[in-house]
Amino acid sequence: MAIAAATCWFSTGCTTTYTPFSTSRRPTYLSSVRKPSDCQNQIPIQGKPKKSLCKFGIQNEVTTQKFHLKSKDERSFSNSDGRSDWNKAGRSQSTAFRSLGVQKKESQGILVDLKEPQSSSLISYLSQVEAGNLQNASFLNAVVKVYCTHTAPDYSLPWQKQRQYTSTGSAFMIGDGKLLTNAHCVEHNTQVKVKRRGDDTKYVAKVLARGVECDIALLSVESKEFWQGAEPLHFGCLPNLQDAVTVVGYPLGGETISVSKGVVSRIEVTSYAHGSSELLGIQIDAAINPGNSGGPAFNDKGECIGVAFQVYRSDDVENIGYVIPTTVVSHFLEDYEKNGKYTGFPSLGVLLQKLENPALRACLNVPTNEGVLVRKVEPTSHANAVLKEGDVIVSFDNVRVGCEGTVPFRSSERIAFRYLISQKFTGDEAELGIIRGGQFMKVQVILDTRVHLVPYHIEGDQPSYLIVAGLVFTPLSEPLIGEECEESIGKLLHCQLKLLTKARYSMPRFKGEQIVILSQVLANEVNIGYEDMSNEQVLKLNGTWIRNIHHLAHLVDSCKEKYLVFEFEDNFLVVLERESALAASDSILKGYGIPSERSADLLDPYVDPVRQNEPIDQHEVGDSPASNSEIVHDGLLWA
Repeated sequence: MAIAAATCWFSTGCTTTYTPFSTSRRPTYLSSVRKPSDCQNQIPIQGKPKKSLCKFGIQNEVTTQKFHLKSKDERSFSNSDGRSDWNKAGRSQSTAFRSLGVQKKESQGILVDLKEPQSSSLISYLSQVEAGNLQNASFLNAVVKVYCTHTAPDYSLPWQKQRQYTSTGSAFMIGDGKLLTNAHCVEHNTQVKVKRRGDDTKYVAKVLARGVECDIALLSVESKEFWQGAEPLHFGCLPNLQDAVTVVGYPLGGETISVSKGVVSRIEVTSYAHGSSELLGIQIDAAINPGNSGGPAFNDKGECIGVAFQVYRSDDVENIGYVIPTTVVSHFLEDYEKNGKYTGFPSLGVLLQKLENPALRACLNVPTNEGVLVRKVEPTSHANAVLKEGDVIVSFDNVRVGCEGTVPFRSSERIAFRYLISQKFTGDEAELGIIRGGQFMKVQVILDTRVHLVPYHIEGDQPSYLIVAGLVFTPLSEPLIGEECEESIGKLLHCQLKLLTKARYSMPRFKGEQIVILSQVLANEVNIGYEDMSNEQVLKLNGTWIRNIHHLAHLVDSCKEKYLVFEFEDNFLVVLERESALAASDSILKGYGIPSERSADLLDPYVDPVRQNEPIDQHEVGDSPASNSEIVHDGLLWA
């Protein structure tokens, strides 16, 4: 049983039948790699069809994947460049609760009011469609090719970066000197260049914002020459089923622009491969290939209805691609314009259970066939001070919530309750109608971005680290799990399984909490006997519970005792003589070629994330998964 579970934890959506989709020069989950793929050596999910989740943004000859657990949905999705991000290690919310957007926002020259008169480019597009020839359509000139050089952090050796690699993708002009592309096309970028159709000149672009959850990035180009004669695209509304769709971009197979046509097959909340999130997505049957990521999709009126971003790969299906709808794009752009940066999509922070069973509703005094039961509330959410376990949510901003956790959508459809939450912005207030103890009441809840104990992505250029006498400490993260799991796939070490379990079954008790692990030990005479330790969670230093990596650095710096006593899980102790440990640090750093004993962020003064003297005990593994991807029963959902 343990072996089977371990196999699942260390598996990836990539299988032996997986087709690589990117062009980068290094084995990674990012855009594109030119190194032979390692996918064929990875372990497929036992008992499941072979599937893979790939982003389309970046064409490539061969790609390699990290070992990650995927959710039931995520194991089948992949970015169009063929990458499955390591942050997808089983951490996306389930398809039962996904966010959709239907509002259309106007944003200072970026989004165009659809009621305005049709532009010359739109009229030209319509005439070209009627003539059945898009060769000279002017709207194609707004689609550009993206060339990105990436330098990703090395999470196992956090003081350095990995070897750079390159990738290509697509982007398009939206006005006001800006372009849109996919976030995964420019992740860990060190240089981004763009080239217009029919032009040999590449122009340097700047990344203004990256929305990891929605897989959207905003670029700008300062060169005036780049914008000469350019006409931005116009955004359209959410399409209907069977509406014609045209995908434009620079996919694998050639250097020039590519156009493929299809229809809208489905619109629902979809798992986003790059962000381990769930937002509204448009499913189409038009061919989407590596390199299409970031390219626009048009309706038959010449309006842009979304951004191509991922495909569904499986032995059982074909021609399933996904487009980010303009409602999600408008949310990203408005968020950026309001805050000067991307703040993310908010969450309610509750685990909900469907109320399909009549006896369950009767027991909770719910008179009608509606509502969802609150089973758990995240300690870091505002809802923790408002909602209680056992409450039944029956409405959200006066919209009735059905017993399956769905709400009305458009004229005759229903969509996941998570859709209503995704319409809000971080810091917005929502009114919940709840039944508590048989009594109906209304409460106000402030929505905020969800806090993850083990983050999917690391903010900033490098992960935090602290080296004490050769002991390398770093916070546990999904990218680190991805690297360490790949190296240990044959070992199935007990300590790593425990860390994986904590990552997926634990919630933070306060903002700023981290699981700090001993990543490795740099052998030296001062740490004799501890050299073989790796990936062990450190709990205490000299009897004080460790709250995060910055807290550990503060405890080491302020220690006046003779010994540094580190307490790990399984009651293992590491004791170092303090003065000898500090004296050995310089020689250890020099011997291993490490520039500093700690990351730059740990040089700042420590600020306690919780109230002074508040007791912090050992973090217990929860009794329910921390995200929808690990929930096996469809009746439970995170919102």
